Amino acid sequence: MKVAVLDFGKTNSKLFVFGQDGRIIDERRTQPKWMRQGGFSVLDEAALHHWALSAVADAVNGHGVEGVMVSGHGCTFALVDEAALTHPILDYEQEPPAEIAARIDRRVPDFSETFSPRLPLGFNYGRHMLWLQEVDPDAFATSKSILGYPQYWSWRLGGRAVSEVSYLGCHSHLWAPRSQDFSSLVDAQGWRGRMPGFERAGTVIGEHRLGAAARPIAIHNGVHDSNAALYAYRRQELGPVTVVSTGTWVVVLNPDCPLDTLDRDRDMLVNVDVDGGPVPTIRFMGGREFATISGGWQGEIARPV
Repeated sequence: MKVAVLDFGKTNSKLFVFGQDGRIIDERRTQPKWMRQGGFSVLDEAALHHWALSAVADAVNGHGVEGVMVSGHGCTFALVDEAALTHPILDYEQEPPAEIAARIDRRVPDFSETFSPRLPLGFNYGRHMLWLQEVDPDAFATSKSILGYPQYWSWRLGGRAVSEVSYLGCHSHLWAPRSQDFSSLVDAQGWRGRMPGFERAGTVIGEHRLGAAARPIAIHNGVHDSNAALYAYRRQELGPVTVVSTGTWVVVLNPDCPLDTLDRDRDMLVNVDVDGGPVPTIRFMGGREFATISGGWQGEIARPV
């Protein structure tokens, strides 16, 4: 089966078409737009949605794609009702006002529970959820579901709201890796009831009719992008591996590192793999640094021959 992957990155969003042999046979790229609205920097969701539908339709028409998988960058959530967002999707690169930050930071669980260090901006997206709940409680009150970013796009295309563990466990303050359950913050804020039921990454959760023939295309539950890279190598049974996943962030994942060696003061953390297992992680914003140094250059550095 030919599959298209929508990879929603912070700096670049891509569509890749994979043939039955696993090779990339086509791709499309765009840059998500962020705009000011209601005192926040938010995603131009309509523009990105339009691009995604057009790119997938081209893949269906040109390559006979039968399924769509989604991956997405971390640090981002969506509040939705039955049919739409109840608040625009926040840009994680913004800091709450100081007086609000002082209040919400007192509610953040300890590192020993979530293995997410205390960080600025929305690098733990539970912090941005606390901020939004303070300034726009109606957005939470009218929402039915709290979705991770890949799950938002799977829902947008497939129509079914679900949760997925690799994204909830991705430096969010919402997940306790050792107990494999929601953190104390989720229950303290009354959010558990808005977390949809879990489905494994890759599970078919719906379909969308696309392309000139309006064929039904399977929509798969999304995944955290770096954890997708980790899964791709672990399933090859290569033995112990350390995976370096690149994008806006350079993320280094080592599932065999003991959790007790992590240093919260050096931005060490735990991600969670697609089966719920803890994945010790370090990272730095290497892709952003490259974009700054290169003046926003777009293109290929090298192609295998």
